Amino acid sequence: MLDSRLQTCFDLVGGEGIVCDVGTDHALLAAELISSGKCSRVIASDIKEGPLEAASRTVEKYGVAGQVSLVLSNGLESVPLDGVSDVVIAGMGGETIADIVGRALEGDVSCENIRWILQPMTKPEHLRKMMYELGLQITEERAIADGDKLYVVMCAEQSVECRRLTEFETLYGFFADDDEMGKKYRERESARLEKVAEALGSAGKSGDAAHFRALSYKLANGSDLVPVEAICSLFNDVYPFDTQEKWDNSGLLVNAGLDCCKVLITLDIDRRAVDEAELKAADLVVSHHPVIFDPIRSISSEMPVYRLVQNDISALCMHTNVDKAERGTNGVILRELSRRFGFDGEPGYINDEQCGYICTLRESVPAEEFAAVLKEIFGCEYIRVSAGAREVRKIGFCSGSGGSFLADITAAGCDAYVTGDVKHDVWMEAENSGVKLFDCGHFHTENPVIWELRRVLEEKYPQLDVEIAESSTDPCVYF
Repeated sequence: MLDSRLQTCFDLVGGEGIVCDVGTDHALLAAELISSGKCSRVIASDIKEGPLEAASRTVEKYGVAGQVSLVLSNGLESVPLDGVSDVVIAGMGGETIADIVGRALEGDVSCENIRWILQPMTKPEHLRKMMYELGLQITEERAIADGDKLYVVMCAEQSVECRRLTEFETLYGFFADDDEMGKKYRERESARLEKVAEALGSAGKSGDAAHFRALSYKLANGSDLVPVEAICSLFNDVYPFDTQEKWDNSGLLVNAGLDCCKVLITLDIDRRAVDEAELKAADLVVSHHPVIFDPIRSISSEMPVYRLVQNDISALCMHTNVDKAERGTNGVILRELSRRFGFDGEPGYINDEQCGYICTLRESVPAEEFAAVLKEIFGCEYIRVSAGAREVRKIGFCSGSGGSFLADITAAGCDAYVTGDVKHDVWMEAENSGVKLFDCGHFHTENPVIWELRRVLEEKYPQLDVEIAESSTDPCVYF
């Protein structure tokens, strides 16, 4: 009576109490659960009258109408959950299923002990991610074939520990080692992601292509350990540590002495980043700003560096050495400006510190149009721009806080200067010297480099589970 998807849902039902079948359609699962004796009562719900009428005919046909309650409900909103031990949600999109579970958990504490049996038709990776964000854990997952298509059924229960999944883990799933269909599912996903990588590469998005190629590799081969020392050596080749400024403190600032499998990349190692590293079980955090900058004269349990040591998480920080490198903060900006506008002649450094560039755009651009492109490049919500209409062509830029370089920009005859953290006196100086200032913020002018750091790491070590920190966001809120 049941197809392979519903049969797997049936197999995963515990049968300790009432089963609720959400989006029941024809109530075939409900009828089989009662007829087989696996449970004594089922609540079958649907959001529409039509499916419930079909369900009514099914339960009458199999003689189980007295043990199946039919409920018109949007998800679980109108379903009484007292005594319910299992909830089955099958045949919907992963996002819809996650929304139903989330609303139920938010509105009813009795849901805490429910066993969730979920069969998404689409976006299983989103559903896996959301289950953990909702405080559940996936205790079992199976892959099933339906014609030439593969689907998954997962069982989720209340988690005894807080955890979050990385992007790779949401794609990899939780199949048993001997699940041959699970292996086939991962092989198909690997092939799909390889095609995505090829398309991104053809579109000129080499960084994204490298990421999807690494995901494809891990789906086929699994993730694996890499010595932290090897990662430090790789980054030293691309961003030599001996180029950092004398006042800087780049390097392996927290050494847990372990190999790593999961790497979290962030602009800053603040408490949010450490929270995320703990929840995702990261072994190494790579950041742009040093977690230890000035000498530490005292330490408390709330300090990020204390918590990193406590949880055996290493921290590799790369600051001014990344600002100066071809594939660093300013190099990423240079590449994007070249792609958007093109250059007339070769760019040069602002000064001997090599922490920014001067370049001439192929054609003059109205200041307003230039600012709009900067917002796209940096993902800014706002840009501060000096007053007065003006076209720009010869420009200078420096990521982070580069106001002190304005004299060099002026001496070079630039029309405009792009940086962050511009102070009042610098605005006045720019006004007097006729340079158009674009303040795109310290965070936004530096944050794009973390995708380049991921690219460097994944091209060399695709077996690493590398995650861009969700917590790497602008620390300011704008009103």
